[in-house]
Amino acid sequence: MKVEINSVEAPDAIGPYSQAINFGQFIVLSGQIGLHPDTMELENSSFTTELRRVFSNIEAVLKAAELSINHVVKLTIYLTDIGNFSMVNAVMAELFSRPYPARAVVEVSNLPRGAAVEIETIAGISD
Repeated sequence: MKVEINSVEAPDAIGPYSQAINFGQFIVLSGQIGLHPDTMELENSSFTTELRRVFSNIEAVLKAAELSINHVVKLTIYLTDIGNFSMVNAVMAELFSRPYPARAVVEVSNLPRGAAVEIETIAGISD
């Protein structure tokens, strides 16, 4: 059974989708971009600022599911410039500890609202 998860501390969905779905032992988060939840404006003064806002949004949705960043098992990261790969690694090294989540990074030509980064997340629910 699918159960919708919604956080007022994360941006509203900008289309017909849920912020996240609980499906059994997993929480599947829709892609997050660097929108500030209060203004719905992209926080993009720098790539790192935008990336940190994305992770903040992910943490807010996980919190609504009573989970934390430590429950993340898989990330799919979309970048409009693969040159930002090393900055992604640096921020992830601050936020995560071993065992790190599985991850894929893909360069794309464009993202919603002109974002430079979007991240899809899967978190596991521990017994």
